[in-house]
Amino acid sequence: MDNLEIQRHSMAHVMAAAVQNLYPQAKFGIGPVIENGFYYDIDFSGCYRGASRQKAINLTPEDLPKIEKEMKKIIKADIKFEKREIGLSEAKKIFKNQPYKLELLEDIEKYGTTQALPQNVSENSGKKFSGKVTIYKTGDFIDLCRGPHVKSAGELSKLTVKLERIAGAYWRGNERNKMLTRIYGLVFKSESELKKYLEVLIEAKKRDHRKLGQELELFMFDDEVGPGLCLWLPKGALLRQQMERFVIEEYQKRGYQLVMTPHIASAKLFERSGHLGFYKDGMYSPMDIDGEDYYVKPMNCPMHVKIYKRQRRSYRELPLRYTELGTVYRYEKSGVLHGLTRVRGFTQDDAHIICTPSQLIGELIGVIELTKYILGVFGFNEFKVVLSVRDPKNKKKYLGSDKDWDLAENGLKNALGKSGWKYEIETGEAVFYGPKIDVKVYDSVGREWQLSTLQLDFNLPERFDMAYIDKNGQKKRPFMLHRALLGSLERFTGVLIEHYAGAFPLWLSPVQIVMITVGSAHIKYAQKLAEEFRALNLRVEVWDENETVANKIRKAEKQKIPYMLVIGDREMKSKNLHVRKRGSDKVEEIAKKKFMESIKKLVESKSQNL
Repeated sequence: MDNLEIQRHSMAHVMAAAVQNLYPQAKFGIGPVIENGFYYDIDFSGCYRGASRQKAINLTPEDLPKIEKEMKKIIKADIKFEKREIGLSEAKKIFKNQPYKLELLEDIEKYGTTQALPQNVSENSGKKFSGKVTIYKTGDFIDLCRGPHVKSAGELSKLTVKLERIAGAYWRGNERNKMLTRIYGLVFKSESELKKYLEVLIEAKKRDHRKLGQELELFMFDDEVGPGLCLWLPKGALLRQQMERFVIEEYQKRGYQLVMTPHIASAKLFERSGHLGFYKDGMYSPMDIDGEDYYVKPMNCPMHVKIYKRQRRSYRELPLRYTELGTVYRYEKSGVLHGLTRVRGFTQDDAHIICTPSQLIGELIGVIELTKYILGVFGFNEFKVVLSVRDPKNKKKYLGSDKDWDLAENGLKNALGKSGWKYEIETGEAVFYGPKIDVKVYDSVGREWQLSTLQLDFNLPERFDMAYIDKNGQKKRPFMLHRALLGSLERFTGVLIEHYAGAFPLWLSPVQIVMITVGSAHIKYAQKLAEEFRALNLRVEVWDENETVANKIRKAEKQKIPYMLVIGDREMKSKNLHVRKRGSDKVEEIAKKKFMESIKKLVESKSQNL
């Protein structure tokens, strides 16, 4: 934890202490640090307003200033954070009236952690319980917490804190559990930083892809179809089609072979891949087909492995690069679904590269350079790159040999270095089957989004006994790389909508040109002109409704269409076009041929400009 993170964590305890002072019967869940602040889940069901205890409390935003005021009192009093390590029995006595803390203590006793373990891991396979737990005391408030924290609340006096909002949250994210009240807090080093962040929030609200998706008629969700399952409307499907065509063409230019795999597969496949052991909770329930369980696929990888293994492989065939726009399905809890950015059915621009050890660095460099190019074309040029490596002090939790891990981690560092990308290293954050690179982008208002991922995998090659024959006739295990540059098309589209506030570059815009007719006498000419543009593979609509030109222009601006051509008597008699660009009041007169050539060039170059 850096210092600000420690301060934010400590501020969460101060807020909980303030809540306990105001509502002594409150029951506390968890209060972790999140980006820009913290939240705390609290059960207020046993709390009442006033001395009469007649009316149970239902916390509202109007209550937040009162809690903030109590927090300031605690900070001003410079109340100390007292750390103690105690035995489990003592902890249970301390938290005897805090049922959520008692549940966490039970997990610590069973598993050595408060995090749920995968279904295939026995209770004895978790971290070993040391017999001690850590608590922190802040005034009368005591929390079960590993820390670290500041020494005393007074150290937080120079920070700016704002309790931002409240929301409902199921205990431990499980909808079968009780709904708690989640209080979100913002913590910044200065008032100016908070003000800047709140301005970004206001701008982000305007750019909300869920709102714009409806206004621009891009996508929808329907309860009868099911939560988290997107229906792409005609304009959204056109947008998605442009993205798909571009990435697939670029991948094929770089030697990727296009494959396609089914949406379901036998349970046997996912047992062998390990998904049923490690990810079953994130998979949809099985379906019985001819007495055998089948699952909708949560990942494409095992099927790509099967394609590789359909025949004996020689080192001369490697590297092999398989790519697929594969739709997968994962059960996300209803509380975390969020428009396109968190769905249950999504399409990955998935690829798997199978190569020899000597080819690894070259393949990694190729993927990184391709990532930079693809994201740049979509208008993302600021990145945060994180390299996750294994914990050298706890190698037993990772699959693969030291030799392979060293080659993989050094290869990733080498490739990142040659790409010129600055990156951070997070030790111990590698997944159990290999190191990885995560690429986060900054959008036009400075928000950070996780998009591209590159992972090495020592698990699937072992589970499926993947092999190739080397130049000496020996059977060898290949390296396998997973990579998704857009992540998923759904999430990427949501990010793209917010990045551009729906005003897409010309090449991506579902409708690129709209012909606005002045009257019925101009419809035939407008339709003929539209056909000339369509012959150049441009997307054109003719608006011939019986409305005023001004209304049609306002509608075109609202739908963020790049070009508007007004067609009236003057335009029919002229060889020039009268063109109005999106976001401009100026009408430019330009020769038809010149305009056609210029916009065709803009589309072909995938320019960000109009």
